[in-house]
Amino acid sequence: MTTQSATTPFPAQLKTSLQFDPVLLTLVLGLLFGGLVILASASISISDNALGEPFYYVERQLIAAGIGGLAGMVCLFVPMQVWRTLGPLLLLAGLGLLLVVLIPGIGVEVNGSKRWIRLGIMNLQVSEPARLCFILYLAGYLVRHNKDVREAFTGFVRPMMLLSLACTALLVEPDFGAAIVLLATALTMLFVAGARFRDFLLFFCVAAIATIVLTVTSPYRLKRLTGFLDPWADPFDSGFQLTQSLIAIGRGEWFGVGLGNSVQKLFYLPEAHTDFVFAVFAEEFGLVGSMLMIVLFLALLWRVFKLAMRAVRAERHFEGYVAIGIGTWLGLQAFINIGVNMGLLPTKGLTLPLVSYGRSSLIVTMIAVAILLRIHHELVVDTRPVNSRHRRPGGHK
Repeated sequence: MTTQSATTPFPAQLKTSLQFDPVLLTLVLGLLFGGLVILASASISISDNALGEPFYYVERQLIAAGIGGLAGMVCLFVPMQVWRTLGPLLLLAGLGLLLVVLIPGIGVEVNGSKRWIRLGIMNLQVSEPARLCFILYLAGYLVRHNKDVREAFTGFVRPMMLLSLACTALLVEPDFGAAIVLLATALTMLFVAGARFRDFLLFFCVAAIATIVLTVTSPYRLKRLTGFLDPWADPFDSGFQLTQSLIAIGRGEWFGVGLGNSVQKLFYLPEAHTDFVFAVFAEEFGLVGSMLMIVLFLALLWRVFKLAMRAVRAERHFEGYVAIGIGTWLGLQAFINIGVNMGLLPTKGLTLPLVSYGRSSLIVTMIAVAILLRIHHELVVDTRPVNSRHRRPGGHK
């Protein structure tokens, strides 16, 4: 087999048939199609009562899945070296999206938050594509400046300054949940790249102080926090969402009340088809069904992180960092969403990947999965280490 260096923009592997990861693909499709069934159950009463169309949200989610599938197919034929080369442009695109949504007349405001840009048939939630852009940029940065990241504070602080700007824009929208996911994903990638513990410690201290200040000075965030700590103290106002979610999960018991038989989705549980779809699922399928869904997400993360380790062993460090970033993002978002539904975390407004209604989230997630499949393809087609000018990442000091 003839292989080409990492500097070739369009390698000969494009001429070979695509090599899919069957386990990864099966897990993603299982969550996607299972999510459509859950979404239909959770949204049918809401959409029928409000819009007169029982399958309003399901139909739009299917359209988003089709768009995401087409976009993913395109990305399957884009070599990873192209993403690495486009890193700086992707950074500018991500920052641009987060800033342009704040411009009056461009950003669309929903429920007091300005997070969307209107694009024809749908509204684009800018934090979704911006997050993927930052992951691809940061992966390239960690390869180019790995020595600085491991040995100098400046190597750590440069990307964190850019990410702090992005997080600030997200907080202005406000979108605290997206800011947390982006920041945690970036820190995980830096940790894997070998950044020094003292750099993390300094950053965590600054971030903790900033978080406390933001929470105390914002009545909106403070209300959410107090509602989370004791939702039953005010079950009809600040604690309403959480108490209704806990009632739904409790009603599910071991095996659930059956598909379509949820009571809480009937105008009791707000956002039953988006933020709290897991609570409806738990009510209808019980503890056993909930554990099965959690196992599917854990299996997905295991497969993605295994792909990352394979890429690093093959000296494809960019691909490894990208896989780590995408896996962290999906895993953390699923953990936060399920944690919010179970009362373990304050409400963040994050969807459950591949399951909740959210067209921007679904499309970008499918593109991210396509990039993971592309990484697998390149590893299978060219199993020999790629010649690289960059030093192999080391451990922590």
